[in-house]
Amino acid sequence: MKATPLTPVLRLSEIEKVYQTRDIETVALNRVNLTIYKGEFVSIMGPSGCGKSTLLSLMGLLDEPTSGTIEVNSRPVESYSDKELAGLRNLKIGFVFQSYHLINDLTVLDNVELPLLYRPGIGGKERRQRALEALDKVGLSARTGHFPSQLSGGQRQRVAIARALIGRPEIILADEPTGNLDSVMGEEIMALLLGLNQQEGTTIVMVTHDEQQARQTERLIRLFDGSQVG
Repeated sequence: MKATPLTPVLRLSEIEKVYQTRDIETVALNRVNLTIYKGEFVSIMGPSGCGKSTLLSLMGLLDEPTSGTIEVNSRPVESYSDKELAGLRNLKIGFVFQSYHLINDLTVLDNVELPLLYRPGIGGKERRQRALEALDKVGLSARTGHFPSQLSGGQRQRVAIARALIGRPEIILADEPTGNLDSVMGEEIMALLLGLNQQEGTTIVMVTHDEQQARQTERLIRLFDGSQVG
């Protein structure tokens, strides 16, 4: 197990997230404090509806807290302009979702290339080369011309991971990445994520319901009713 790094990538301080409807106020997160350090693999667990995915959305700058402070590379998020925030999401953060979010009409290679279409200064040749490198890392070099419908669930999730890797992000946020897979494929994806963390030094935060997988990571955060309990 690696020693805990000291460089903070993300810091959340006294985070609260409240959803308000006309008659009901729902507290999704209640005074959560969490720092993610460079090179860590952190898992987040808790029962359904406890705030795990809400927390991941805040960490990915896809939503804003009701109160509290989020810092990226030691700088408060509120000090960034909208353009800078969009750049952070595109350049610094890679997302992996339970349902893959691949485009069925595009080949594996084209799906992986997509994030770089929005990067200035990256031409088609470099984009293609980086996509091939990312697919090689996840063991899918032989599937570049296939379409998502021609792949197994585990292979589709590998494509999604390659797509997250192509931007060379500082951190990957994975929301139940093995949730739609059987146990064998789930173990393969978990081994892949562990390899990326241990061999490549990729910082990973993973929401999971799988206790065994969570215990393979360096740090386990537990949520219950929106509050951090471990």
